Amino acid sequence: MSVPALQMPVLPRLPTEDDLPYEDGIPMESARHFAQLELLIQTLLPWASARGDVAVGGNQFVYFSGEQVRGRHFRGPDIYVVTGVRRRERKSWVVWEEGKGPDVIVELLSESTAAFDKGEKRLVYQDQLRVPAYYWFDPFNPADRAGFVLRGSRYRPIMRDADGNLPVAVLGLKLVLWEGEFDGIAATWLRWADRDGLLPLPVEAASRRAAAAETRAEAEQARAETERTRAQAERERAEHAEQELARLRALLAGPGNSDPRQG
Repeated sequence: MSVPALQMPVLPRLPTEDDLPYEDGIPMESARHFAQLELLIQTLLPWASARGDVAVGGNQFVYFSGEQVRGRHFRGPDIYVVTGVRRRERKSWVVWEEGKGPDVIVELLSESTAAFDKGEKRLVYQDQLRVPAYYWFDPFNPADRAGFVLRGSRYRPIMRDADGNLPVAVLGLKLVLWEGEFDGIAATWLRWADRDGLLPLPVEAASRRAAAAETRAEAEQARAETERTRAQAERERAEHAEQELARLRALLAGPGNSDPRQG
């Protein structure tokens, strides 16, 4: 008796990155929110590029389940960072295609989003997306900043260091406050930093390179001047020695030094 072939169930195909919506048309809450987003991303991208295995996204959807897609419960973190992945352009982050979710998420609070970011969205990141580290910051109220690390099944508060900074252990970085002007706005901003200080903006990095090049040029000029001074001193010593030798020869050849047997 023949054995009937097993009928494998047809599993629904999950949509790909190209199938999914990647924008909602909702602008950032304010110019300062947009500038804060740009400041964090612009300073982190060169660091990510140097590492080579870090993806950085800003104001993009993160898809993590078919149920989320069917319910159209799209989640768009202000900033997400993923380590151990290939760097490429992405419309959104699709967990089932990438094989993992974000390692770090940063949300920028506003009057209209603060309660949601601190409540429901935090629970989504904790219970469903399982984001290892979650941070929030209010650009108009810098004191309202916090970080959480996933321990087991729950987020635990991240303690600030002695300088009031929030460590981002998974990246080996920290989030610090910086007072200055960016994009024409003078404010207290949130920035990335490592053990050497702030991660620079591209314009700051260019300025540092220019300053370093100028310092090297000045050092080279000083070295060349020292070499010229040394060479001049050497020439003067040689000339003085030559003159002294000529003087001694003249003395030896003078009348008082003639051979007494002559005459």
